Amino acid sequence: MNIAIIGGGSWGLAISKLLHDNNNNVRIWEYSLQDVEEIRNTKENSKYLPGVKIEALVSNNISEVITLDTQAIILATPSSFLEETLKKIFPFVEQLTCLEGIINLAKGYNHNTGEILSDMIKKELPARFNNKICALSGPSHAEEVASGLPTTVTIAGENLELLKLFQQVFSNHYFRVYITQDLIGVELGGAIKNVIALAAGIIYGLGFGDNTLGALLTRGNVEIKRLALAMGAKSETLDGLAGMGDLITTAISRHSRNRYVGEQLGLGKKLEDIIASMPMVAEGVPATYTTFMLARKHNVEMPIVESVYRLLTEDSSPKEVITNLMLRDLKVEV
Repeated sequence: MNIAIIGGGSWGLAISKLLHDNNNNVRIWEYSLQDVEEIRNTKENSKYLPGVKIEALVSNNISEVITLDTQAIILATPSSFLEETLKKIFPFVEQLTCLEGIINLAKGYNHNTGEILSDMIKKELPARFNNKICALSGPSHAEEVASGLPTTVTIAGENLELLKLFQQVFSNHYFRVYITQDLIGVELGGAIKNVIALAAGIIYGLGFGDNTLGALLTRGNVEIKRLALAMGAKSETLDGLAGMGDLITTAISRHSRNRYVGEQLGLGKKLEDIIASMPMVAEGVPATYTTFMLARKHNVEMPIVESVYRLLTEDSSPKEVITNLMLRDLKVEV
């Protein structure tokens, strides 16, 4: 297929390598001219994926990437920048006549409205493509995918035949793709797990043990399911690759930006200093604010999410936050 990837960060580049390995014609749009020049000159981005060879065409010019023969568009920009990016690509998408699908890789929300990202995409791109919007999610750190280490993920969307098509396009000996039509479950699992991953990082930073982490991930998954089910998701999706699978990976991996932010918070560092020191975006920070708002809106109890929110917005120490969580009223496990 002729595939345009919008966003040349670590995940966009890793997916470009995967799709190139699968014999697709891949082009990447990247806003940073410096990154574009480095990849053109060295076939590598030393900041995001050092040592990984990038064969795709990379450009700062959208018209060179989204062309009339484009059959698939991969959205690989962070959720906080997605709306702005969609507005930029709209006139180029509007002219397409052979577009099979739009696959979103970002994990988060429209932070202005609380909408899932597929709803934002539907509003910002031509309406005739609404049933072609999909989301790919699961335990898939870019560094490991780019190295060809085996994993399995899920692609979600409304159109079953389209899902089967892209299942074939993405799958190979190191990247296995399952399908589901529970788009909202896949998107919410990907968004909320980043908040729980921040909490996991705090546990690492405080020097707590495996018992603490195991308990956190179990109760964190309960909270993810509470909100996702209230918003229309299916329970089995949150117990699957796009839910529990992605949560575990993001919470324990050394590659996880969200775990890193939480760990630095647990060590007593200030959020603004942590963010300023990072070249990439930690989606869990804005996701915390939006998830907290959605929990209030849907009257869902999410004590872990609320604790992370309090830590980010109030002058509380990480240890105080954990202590308050532990000393809540005792309850039946549900």
